[in-house]
Parts: sequence; C-alpha cells; structure tokens
Amino acid sequence: MTDGIERVNPPELSPPTGFSHAVVATGGRLVMLAGQTSLDADGKVVGATLPAQFTRALTNLLAALRASGGTPEHLTRVTVYATDVREYREHARELGRIWRELAGRDYPAMAVIGVTRLWDEEAKVELDGIAVLP
Repeated sequence: MTDGIERVNPPELSPPTGFSHAVVATGGRLVMLAGQTSLDADGKVVGATLPAQFTRALTNLLAALRASGGTPEHLTRVTVYATDVREYREHARELGRIWRELAGRDYPAMAVIGVTRLWDEEAKVELDGIAVLP
C-alpha cells in the first residue's frame, strides 16, 4: 500500500501485465485528469508513430497530474483510447517500456478502448485518468 492506495490482483484472475485488476484508495483528494493526446504547447499533434504519440500523451497526462500535486504512483485508473487497437497491441512491449520509463511500475487499473477517431484527427491515442492524492 502506498499513500492509501492498494493494488489488488486476485490469484484467480489472469496475471496482470502492465495494469492492476483493482485499485483501492482510501482518504485523500480525488483528481480527475482530462484526456490527453500528443498535443504540444502550441496545440499541434506531434509524433508520426503510435509510440511517439503515446509518449507525448502520457507525458501530458503526468504533467497535469504533477500540476495537481500528484505523482505517477497516485494514478488509480487510466483509460487508453486507441484509433487502431491492433496497432496498439503490436506495439504493446514498447508502450509498456515507455510507461515504466515515465510512470514506473505502480500500475493503475487500466482499459484500452478502440475508437473510430479522436477529437484531433491526427491523434492515434488519448489517455485520461483518475488519481487519489494523500
């Protein structure tokens, strides 16, 4: 348990890879993080590949979290919206490495959802999240 956040992975469920099956949070402040794509500070989508866009989108999500007083281990839920789930799966190892490099190994509960398109047409991926701060 870290700062009132406990990651729960029951043995009767498939072993999680890159996520937690459940996250229990007690006390603290709830932070709702808006969906982040690979927009730069000028509002332009950057990155031609899914891994490049994922890196920027996660960096943006973590910037919003840090500005709220949190750190990656405070994430309790992240939803990934991908315009091509097959491509996302093909890059899963690399995306996992990027996640670990930027956010560490305290995995939140996660889901990947395939979507037709995102608000910014050039965007391949968007991440939103929930964090609980002590």
